[in-house]
Amino acid sequence: MKVLFLDIIHPDLKNNLIKHGIICDEKVTESKNDIIKVINSYDGIVIRSRLKIDKNFIKKASHLKFIARFGSGMENIDILEAKKYKIKCINAPKGNSNAVGEHTLGLLLSLMNKIQLSNMEVKNGKWKRESNRGIELSKKTIGIIGYGNAGKAFSKKLIGFNCKILAYDKYKKNYQNKFVKESSIQNIFKYADVLSLHIPLNQETEYMVNNYFLSKFSKKIFFLNTSRGKIIKTSDLIYNIKSGKILGAGLDVLEYENKSFETLNQNSELDFLKKCPNVILTPHVAGWSFESNTLMSKILTKKILSHLKSIK
Repeated sequence: MKVLFLDIIHPDLKNNLIKHGIICDEKVTESKNDIIKVINSYDGIVIRSRLKIDKNFIKKASHLKFIARFGSGMENIDILEAKKYKIKCINAPKGNSNAVGEHTLGLLLSLMNKIQLSNMEVKNGKWKRESNRGIELSKKTIGIIGYGNAGKAFSKKLIGFNCKILAYDKYKKNYQNKFVKESSIQNIFKYADVLSLHIPLNQETEYMVNNYFLSKFSKKIFFLNTSRGKIIKTSDLIYNIKSGKILGAGLDVLEYENKSFETLNQNSELDFLKKCPNVILTPHVAGWSFESNTLMSKILTKKILSHLKSIK
């Protein structure tokens, strides 16, 4: 059994597979064309986001039994095509959900209390108290769109803040509990003081957040995105920041990331976000903790070995 690693992954995963007699090779810098030339000799691949596993790639991978994504999002893998060839697609959404929840809460508290802005002002010799007066999270209504692993993890972090949590998920039912109310999207539009996105990027969600979407909110809101950058139309986000409809935005992901999430394409809209005092930007690291890195390795090891055992 041979597995090919196409990205730099936590070493525990490779070491664990080797312990079970699996040959592990690495091609973390080679081009897609070079990898396609040899992919038919491998039984599995492990990838993050460097390459798109499309129809042509899958067609050439004649012996592939699984594709393992080191993370949660699967938008760079043609899952339907893989299914045609009976290739199992594996990911680890639970592995980084706690990290995402904590990071999202950090963004929100920093925005509402102007922590980032006041920190920079003090370091630059400015001591402004009144202009840095904060807003308390207590008694606010938090709207969560997407109640999967990350959305649920974020809701758990909010429990001690005495706020109302409304969660909307188009594909889930009966998930309400004493802390989280299962909500319609209309109620989130009507009551939310904060909106946090925890949804995958696909044809349904691409540029879902635009002027029309934001115009439906009754209140001015704080906006958080730790999902994928292209869920938001950035020009419309900026319009609503300028108009005051969005009080502040915490963005861990941006529309202008390249496919591997490793670099940004620079432009005037990004320049505006960088200079905007009520916008916090982080480099796609919400799920990027030391603990999540280790946990995802453990989860993928277990899933890969279980799948290989099932097809023997």
